[in-house]
Amino acid sequence: MSYEIADFTADVLKRSTTLPVLVDFWAEWCGPCKMLGPILERLAEKHAGRWVLAKVNTDLHQEIAARYGVRGIPNVKLFIDGAVASEFTGALPERQVEQWLEKALPHRHRKVLDVAETMLARGDNAGARAILEGLLSHEPDDERARVLLASTILWDDPGRAVELVKPIEEHSERFPYAEAIQTIASLLRKHTAPDTLPEHPARSLYLEGIEAVARRDFDTAVERFIDVIRLERTYDNDGPRRAVIAAFRILGEEHPITQKHRRSFSSALNA
Repeated sequence: MSYEIADFTADVLKRSTTLPVLVDFWAEWCGPCKMLGPILERLAEKHAGRWVLAKVNTDLHQEIAARYGVRGIPNVKLFIDGAVASEFTGALPERQVEQWLEKALPHRHRKVLDVAETMLARGDNAGARAILEGLLSHEPDDERARVLLASTILWDDPGRAVELVKPIEEHSERFPYAEAIQTIASLLRKHTAPDTLPEHPARSLYLEGIEAVARRDFDTAVERFIDVIRLERTYDNDGPRRAVIAAFRILGEEHPITQKHRRSFSSALNA
């Protein structure tokens, strides 16, 4: 199958208004191009229907390469709605190309997920949950939907929340939030089984933090966990540090509680 363009305007600019077009700027003499080319072709077949591949030989199409600022090859540009949305230069391993694509491509269900996220922000967990359950019944591997659904049920069903995010791997951009969900779920389990925690002067403070998490009082929870860090950072297998990080990730970096405690958390860690 040939991916070489015949008409850049038709094959790339116009086509990208209906489907993202990944353009590979390459040349016959370019060794790295010959390494990257087959990777892009495999991925194009794997993700058929989500985006298409177009190849531009820079020796044959110097004017196009100059127009789009191609100074080194291989150069890969993702065109969406007739414009470059993202790009990279050089031969990357297949997994890195896939990771780049996941970030660069528009999400197939972005609008639906945006609605669910807005409902969550308004406190409409039931409405968001209904949307997300429906989406996951058709797209079970959608990581954003998995993370959002897990966040709607975390306090009601921490076990299922963990199962939802467990398949999300470390290389995923969703992993930090998925890891936070697993940490909060672990704290909620300890809330129902406090006798599993080791005896230590910091134990009572740690339990106060866990109890605050259970009632979703993150302000108090973070304060108590920071107090535990000052007493014994390694308590419960580094539990207080992981708990604070999880709280910050659940709340978001711009949340007032995160902003309030960020400096004291860093200070406690570095004391």
